[in-house]
Amino acid sequence: MHIAKQQVWREPSGRSKDWRPNKMEAEEKSAEGFAEGDPGTSQEIEAAPSENPSRMLIFNTLVDKFLDGLVQAGSYQRFARCYKRFYKLQPEMTRSIYDQFVFQLQNSIRDEIQEIRDEGNLEALLDSLDKMEKEAGDRTELAWRPSGVPEQDLRSHLVPYLLQQRDYLHKVLKEREEENKRLAQAVLLGRRKIQEMQKEIETRKQAWQELSKAQRELILSVEEPK
Repeated sequence: MHIAKQQVWREPSGRSKDWRPNKMEAEEKSAEGFAEGDPGTSQEIEAAPSENPSRMLIFNTLVDKFLDGLVQAGSYQRFARCYKRFYKLQPEMTRSIYDQFVFQLQNSIRDEIQEIRDEGNLEALLDSLDKMEKEAGDRTELAWRPSGVPEQDLRSHLVPYLLQQRDYLHKVLKEREEENKRLAQAVLLGRRKIQEMQKEIETRKQAWQELSKAQRELILSVEEPK
């Protein structure tokens, strides 16, 4: 007896007609639809940026966008796909591990960026750039432009610098001369003290010699026989 085999119709993608998506694939489709902005999904509306945002604000915005892009690149669906067996056994635990991993990763990156900001004094530097830009925008006079004659342009820039250097050298020279004068006076005072000490030593030496001579004469006069 010939039994005809029942053929199962398959779609062009290779899946059977009776195929049903599992839970993880359904979540992947949902996440992909949300990322692509399918109808019916809610999307965050970014606030309109100010006309002249500060550089620090731009830096913080870039850091936030970088962290958001990092989370999107390492989505939960990809994480679950890497640990598919564990996900099938413990989906809630997998989600908890993923949330903790993302939280710690973001905090670690923020700490590293904050350390770089503190070491390089980045906030103060960016604020100073904003201040310089604002001051430059408030100027009404025309900025300097070259005249077309190199000698005049160089002279206008070099002469103030050379005059400043000349004043500085005069100041240093005057300080050195005053210091040399003080040292010379100290040397003369030291020589004068040495001379006075030598005179005092000579005076005491003569007094000691006279005293010694008188002592010897006294001893001789006492020892003479009567």
